[in-house]
Amino acid sequence: MDTEAVAVLVAAAGAGSLSGAARRLGLTPMAASRRLAALERGLGVRLVHRTTRALALTPEGEAFLPYARALVEEAAAARAAVRAPGEAVSGLLRLSTSVSFGRRVVAPLVPALLKAHPGLRIDLDLTDRVVDIVAEGVDLAIRFGRLRDNRLIARRIGPSPHLLCAAPSYLAERGVPTCLADLAEHECLTRPGASAWTFLCDGQERTIRVGGRFTASTMDGLLAACRAGAGLVRAAAWNLRDDLRVGTLREIVLSDARPEESSIWAVYPSARLVPPKLRVFLAALEAALH
Repeated sequence: MDTEAVAVLVAAAGAGSLSGAARRLGLTPMAASRRLAALERGLGVRLVHRTTRALALTPEGEAFLPYARALVEEAAAARAAVRAPGEAVSGLLRLSTSVSFGRRVVAPLVPALLKAHPGLRIDLDLTDRVVDIVAEGVDLAIRFGRLRDNRLIARRIGPSPHLLCAAPSYLAERGVPTCLADLAEHECLTRPGASAWTFLCDGQERTIRVGGRFTASTMDGLLAACRAGAGLVRAAAWNLRDDLRVGTLREIVLSDARPEESSIWAVYPSARLVPPKLRVFLAALEAALH
């Protein structure tokens, strides 16, 4: 069985279209269509219903899909097993992470990785939504905090301590909060529907309600408003490093509490196969975080 044709089916099921599968695999739409048609002829069944804009699996396609994914994984594992030590990795690596983490941490790693591995291609999806990495064909997602999907393989790649910060102009006008109770008197910048902050007090978690007149859907939006003096923000230390270094933001240290520490996780769909392109990226990411 042609594993490249099987890979088209797997990618098409995740992307929801043949054109999306072609983009993921670096093929032309016509080449992807021909490979899928050849697979159907070889199996003697129709695997997908095609339209000009979308694709849906037939019952036979749904039944075949788990085996197709396993075939693609085993083929990649076989290629990795005979690859010469030190040989540059290749192929398309599809990554997903938050806008802020992608801009500040992941994207700066890309030039060195591409230079070291000429056969490697990277597709970085920056989004603050939680993607379905299996359905969308993502090789690796970076997530934070507590994980909810136990179907996936998660590897902790580092801590993510949080800090409480504000612009010097805001603190000069409103004063510096010194304890947890003081936060009730301040503008706290949050995302919509996320007006609760968790702190550690004497080793115990304590969640308090905070309020402010400004919310934003992304951390980048909150930080921009914070730099301009709109209020306090609680954010990951890696996201505040540059602002603290140049002085656009100041860290606020409370006498009776500190923001909770989170974790950074690498999440991927299979424990049986971690392809070389994924191992190379994870090594570079872990080095950047430590």
